[in-house]
Amino acid sequence: MRGLHRSMFFQVLVAVVIGLAIGAIWPGFGADLKPLGDGFIKLIKMIIAPLIFCVVVTGIAKVGDLKAVGRIGLKAIIYFEVVTTAALALGLLVANIVGPGTGMNIDPSTLDPNAIDQKTGGAHLPGTVEFLLNIIPSSVVNAFATNSLLQVLLFSVLFGVALAAFADHSGPSLVLKMLDELTQIIFRIVGYVMKLAPLGALGAMAFIVGQYGLSSLSAFGLLIAACYGAAVLFCLVLVVIAKVGAGVNLWKFIQFTREEFALALATASSESVMPRMMAKLEQAGCQKAAVGLVLPTGYSFNLDGASIYLSLATVFLAQAVGVPLSLGDQIVIVLVLMLTSKGMAGVPGSAFLALSATLAAVGSIPAAAVSLLLGADRIMDSMRVFTNLLGNCVATFVVARWEGLLDRDQLDAALGKEAVKTA
Repeated sequence: MRGLHRSMFFQVLVAVVIGLAIGAIWPGFGADLKPLGDGFIKLIKMIIAPLIFCVVVTGIAKVGDLKAVGRIGLKAIIYFEVVTTAALALGLLVANIVGPGTGMNIDPSTLDPNAIDQKTGGAHLPGTVEFLLNIIPSSVVNAFATNSLLQVLLFSVLFGVALAAFADHSGPSLVLKMLDELTQIIFRIVGYVMKLAPLGALGAMAFIVGQYGLSSLSAFGLLIAACYGAAVLFCLVLVVIAKVGAGVNLWKFIQFTREEFALALATASSESVMPRMMAKLEQAGCQKAAVGLVLPTGYSFNLDGASIYLSLATVFLAQAVGVPLSLGDQIVIVLVLMLTSKGMAGVPGSAFLALSATLAAVGSIPAAAVSLLLGADRIMDSMRVFTNLLGNCVATFVVARWEGLLDRDQLDAALGKEAVKTA
């Protein structure tokens, strides 16, 4: 037990308990602590764009094989689409079996149609063409200034490819050496910021409980149980994918990254641990090119937890207002969510917007029904964050294994003797 107080995992857990107590006993004061959590997440986001740039550029330049870079991106996108579609289907299946909204008999005319606009601040989900065009930055400076991860990633890939082309002729360049050094500096800054993690976790948890109260857990008990139950089932699927697709013992990986997962859950943000998770994946044997390309892309394209929630919540709303959904309606739900869920990252109130777009496409469910979820949505964050983050880590391992970019000796050293399946 010696030195336990120095463990960030222990410090975050203690901070979460203190935050829960503050929010429950002094809800007003707890809600006022929101800036602590927000400030910590902003400090982390400050680092993400330059870190992605350095990791992606150095990873591509060191791999040198430009065809391999293209294969990594293509395989990642295919993997994301297959797995998120499976997550959407699982959400529908659980919703139909459990029936969390059955018997609520909500009259849609009693719902406030303007509640969603107030929650989202008038934001909108981009269409497919708009989403694809938004990947191209209007300027490189703007991409970094607005922390637009896909735009930063696109520029980083182009920069890395160009740098690799020079390296082919002249060997490792001065620019590559400088970026290597810059990467180490950025990770040192990450270390400084992470010392504030317990404070950020305390503030975030105190705000959640103080603002929404523990009583909201019972109001939507069956829906919450269905969402978390579906997430557990999906995580078991991820265990199998990790073992079969990459030879990774996922439980050992979670133990290896328990500090990062604890912090992500406490702050309800997977972005808060992206820099640390990139470092941990490299320590676990994934080469920089795979980590830099797959993990950031997954934050927009591989939202497994969000996919489960969206499909399950759509059926819940139909059940709550008494609208029967045919098999055809549910197929339409999956097809619409395959598109709308990809544009969620970085959009305020994106879950509500994606649900509203889905209800509009189905046509039979009143859009105002989405306001029923205003009280329960925040409680789903832990499920979405954990499942999204775990899914993206598994994707990184699988794609790295497919491309021969997974160092098994390093993986074994990081996770333990039983971490790697014998080839």
